[in-house]
Amino acid sequence: MSKAQRDIKIEHSAQAAARTATQIFKEITTKAIERRGVCHISLAGGTTPRRLYELLAETSTTDEVPWSRTEVFFGDERDVPLDDVDSNYHMVQRTLLDNAPVDWSRVHAMRADAEDIDAAAEEYEATIRHLLPPDDEGIPQFDLMLLGLGGDGHTASLFPGCEETLNETEKLVTSCYVPVLGRRRMTITFPVINASRQVLMLITGNDKAEIVKRLFGEGDESLPAGRVTPRHGNMTVVLDADAARLL
Repeated sequence: MSKAQRDIKIEHSAQAAARTATQIFKEITTKAIERRGVCHISLAGGTTPRRLYELLAETSTTDEVPWSRTEVFFGDERDVPLDDVDSNYHMVQRTLLDNAPVDWSRVHAMRADAEDIDAAAEEYEATIRHLLPPDDEGIPQFDLMLLGLGGDGHTASLFPGCEETLNETEKLVTSCYVPVLGRRRMTITFPVINASRQVLMLITGNDKAEIVKRLFGEGDESLPAGRVTPRHGNMTVVLDADAARLL
């Protein structure tokens, strides 16, 4: 991961890291609207971005984020119904979408609970290709790609050991069986991640310190998250002090 492509910000607490990420989120979405009239974002699941979403919801009435002109996508999803407590969509809906003036016709959930998850992944990719402008290689460009980092180095649902998914070069969205979880996931792939104009990775917690050291301290490119290398855009990593303690 080229140092020229990333900006690492370390905050004293998880709350402060979420505030910093919130400000970056607002700046990116606002600038995208100013330049192109619409903003395309991909949101992350898991527990780490929850506070970010809550902070965005708290300020949604101030019109700092142009929600009505923002196309909302998701980076990955679990093979459960959208109203299941384990669904990434469910978490984002409860914390953010239900509390912000979004245009629901612009919110695009991943149907990873579909009977044919591979067909659902193809449909999701088709939606991305239809709505997002392509870069010079014909790959749709998100204005903002929000990612997290797992303790094993995964990001989105790009897990160690899932070689076919990790090495995918054509499909932008695919399904994968994750042996360590014993479940299937739907996930975006590295081609679309690395075509993004801005990647924002939010990482908090003492339990992430070892993997953060490997990824950013030692530059371990064998980790899935080590393959996040935006070709044209920028990458900002926001850490709390606990996650960054070994750097």
